[in-house]
Amino acid sequence: MPADPRDVLTRPAPEPDRTVAYGDHPDQVADLRRPAGTGPARPLVVVVHGGFWRAEYDRGHTGPLAAALAAEGYPVAQLEYRRTGQPGGGWPGTLTDALTGIAALPELAAEALPGRVSDAAPILIGHSAGGHLALYVAATAPSTVGAVLALAPVADLVEAYRWDLDSGAVTALLGGGPAEVPDRYAASDPRLLVPTRTRTVVMHGSVDLQVPVAMSRDFVVAAHAAGSDISLVELPGCEHFGLIDPESAAWPRVLDALRSLHDDQ
Repeated sequence: MPADPRDVLTRPAPEPDRTVAYGDHPDQVADLRRPAGTGPARPLVVVVHGGFWRAEYDRGHTGPLAAALAAEGYPVAQLEYRRTGQPGGGWPGTLTDALTGIAALPELAAEALPGRVSDAAPILIGHSAGGHLALYVAATAPSTVGAVLALAPVADLVEAYRWDLDSGAVTALLGGGPAEVPDRYAASDPRLLVPTRTRTVVMHGSVDLQVPVAMSRDFVVAAHAAGSDISLVELPGCEHFGLIDPESAAWPRVLDALRSLHDDQ
């Protein structure tokens, strides 16, 4: 019997080296991981976790991914943020936390990991709903982002609402549908915020059951046509969770994409 792809969500990982706060709320924090080896300072890699923005999913499930990135020599921050189902989560707190945290983390990480974090803008790795947040921050605060690797991102909130992804997840985030709160969609939907000038790679598995690959295909076509520096890497036979699993067949492709973005910095 094949392994359950969701196993990565509960797989143990080494404890982070430090946890830093970018705000006063207990979820306005990030776990930091020191890069392996000695080497020069490198841009921070900020991991933005998914879970359809819901409180029951936190940064803990990205521990294996973050530990694997640190083992490759990258300084890593696992961003936490307020989520739907908890005070301050949803509109606008979830989005403002992503903006505030990503802007603050390079300096916080450089202080906590002296000599290991450069002053370049960070590379964001966002998975699923975290991919949405990474694309949103890059579109609305581009000076704070060096590049984006969006893994199976929820890149079109209007379509995600129409498809009822995760049983009303977008409604829970924004407080209604596109007809009810159009201004919120206009301000936060990556599909409505193109073009962006941040170098972006979107990676998506062809058999993703949580976020259909058609969303990334359409988003990248539209973003590229509008003038964005963006490309799509589609992985045949890959599902939703393989993209964040260092033990999956997809992992070498994720690392290749990250290296290409890092080399462009």
